[in-house]
Amino acid sequence: MTELQVGNVVTGIYKTGKYIGEITEVRPQHYLVRVLAVMKHPMQGDLHNPKDADVLFFHERKALSYREQANIPKQMVKPFEGEVPNYQESLKEALEKMKKELIEAGSEWASRSLQALDSLEKDFYKLF
Repeated sequence: MTELQVGNVVTGIYKTGKYIGEITEVRPQHYLVRVLAVMKHPMQGDLHNPKDADVLFFHERKALSYREQANIPKQMVKPFEGEVPNYQESLKEALEKMKKELIEAGSEWASRSLQALDSLEKDFYKLF
C-alpha cells in the first residue's frame, strides 16, 4: 500500500470514534490527522470493559473537536472519497445514530450511555 501524504483527506478510527480529517504530518507509526467531520461518535463507558455498565468509573467520552489533531495509527487510516460534511451536522448525525442504536439495545450500559450523551449535548456540544 502506498503511504498517504500530508494534505490527503482520510477516515481514521481514534479510540472508538471514526472521523474524516486531513493528514497534517506523517510519523513513523502514525498519521497526525486534523478532524473535519465525525462519522461515528465514541462509545461511552470503560474502554477496557466495553458495553459493561458495572464498572468503577463510567467514562463520558466526547467526540474530537473540529480541527483538533489526533495521532492515529497508520493501520486505522484510510483514504476518503467524496465531499467532507459540515462538522456540526456530522456530529449531530453521529449522535442521533448512536442514540437510536442505544435505545434499541435497551441494556443497562445503553441507558447509562444515553445519560452520558445527554450530558455531553448540554455541557459541550450545545448544538440543538
